[in-house]
Order: sequence, then structure tokens, then C-alpha cells
Amino acid sequence: MNEFLSAALGFPAVIFGAALVVVVCFWLLVLAGAAGHDSFDADLDTGPAGLGGVPVSISVSLLVVFAWFGSMTGTVLLRRSETGSITRAVLAVAVLAGSLVLAWAAVRLLVHRFRRYFPAEPPPSRLDFVGSVCTIRTGSVTARFGQAEVVSRDGSTAIVQVRTAGPFPTVSRLSRPAAEEAPLVMGGSGLLYAYDEDGEFFWVSPYDAALDPGPNARPHELPGGATG
Repeated sequence: MNEFLSAALGFPAVIFGAALVVVVCFWLLVLAGAAGHDSFDADLDTGPAGLGGVPVSISVSLLVVFAWFGSMTGTVLLRRSETGSITRAVLAVAVLAGSLVLAWAAVRLLVHRFRRYFPAEPPPSRLDFVGSVCTIRTGSVTARFGQAEVVSRDGSTAIVQVRTAGPFPTVSRLSRPAAEEAPLVMGGSGLLYAYDEDGEFFWVSPYDAALDPGPNARPHELPGGATG
């Protein structure tokens, strides 16, 4: 036990030991629901190192665990050897580098075998907003100008360019036809029913929550005859 603690608190194992404590704390937060296992995917790209294809937290955690185990083994063997202090210091640096290399090789092999279980998600697209309800953020919307705020699937908001091909008839909560035009004005709700790739804007129609057919409705049932 004393030999284990001495090796764990000695160089270079202590470096990876500190990283291992951070990794354990992170996964405890994940289990508690305070963090997501993919929290660092947008901040760190492990693809150039050959570790892409799985969440960054998994590849880095495995790297730290293997490096710590390798450094612990190397440190114990080094302490049992009868070498001088200078030689031992040089070999300790070699253990540090060797542990990293071996850990990287092991994790790269595991990632290559198991990356098929982590299918890559398609990159976000503006077409994802088609069919979404937006809030008008300009004084009005015309065939040439207009902006609206829309909420994406991850909860973030975006300001998009919108245009209208109105006038659009409205229907009241009592489903009685009305001849008046539903204006798309600031603070009003609209439905993004199509996207114009050439103009890089969305076609929008007035939206009434009372007419929402629900997520299982067929496309022709959407307000304004939207086809999504």
C-alpha cells in the first residue's frame, strides 16, 4: 500500500492522477444530470489525433485512465530498479512520454472499433426551421423585408430573414372565416413554411395557436397550406 501511494504521488503518475480526479468528478456530474457527456464536443476536435467519431469526453477519459495506469506501472518498476537519481529522473520523463504514446495507441484502437456505435449527427441546417413558429421582430413583414426570431431544437434562438406572399385569410377560434388580413407585425406569431435558398430567407404566414393541428398532422393540414 505504501508503495502504491508513493508511486501515485510521485512523478509522473501524479500528473495523470490529478487529471483522473477531474475525469471522475466530470462523470459524477454527468450521472447527477448536471452535465452532458457531449459537453466538450463543440470546443475540442479530436479528429486530427485519430480519436474522432466518439464524444470527446469518452476519448479523453480513456486516454487519461490508460496514461495513469501506464505511468503508475512505469513508476513502480522504476522505483524498484537500482538506478542513480539522474538516470531515474531521465527515465521518469521517458515514462511520462511512453505512457502518453501507449495510451493514445490503445484509445485510437478502441475508438476505431467502437465509433460505429456513435453515428455522427448531421450538421444543423436552416431547413430545420421550416415548420417552426417564429416571432416577428420588425415593424412589419413584406415581400422584400422582414426579420423574425425562431427557437432551434437545442433551445437557442436565431434571427432569420422572412418574407410574406400575403395577404393571408385568418380563421378565428370559432373557425369562422374572416375576410380581414392577418398582419405580420412586431410581436406577432408566424409560421415558417418554406425556405428560399437563392434569397436566403423564409416564407412566413400568420400563425394562430388555436389552429395548431399538433405534431402528428399531415403537411396539408398546416396553416396557410404549408408543405414544409
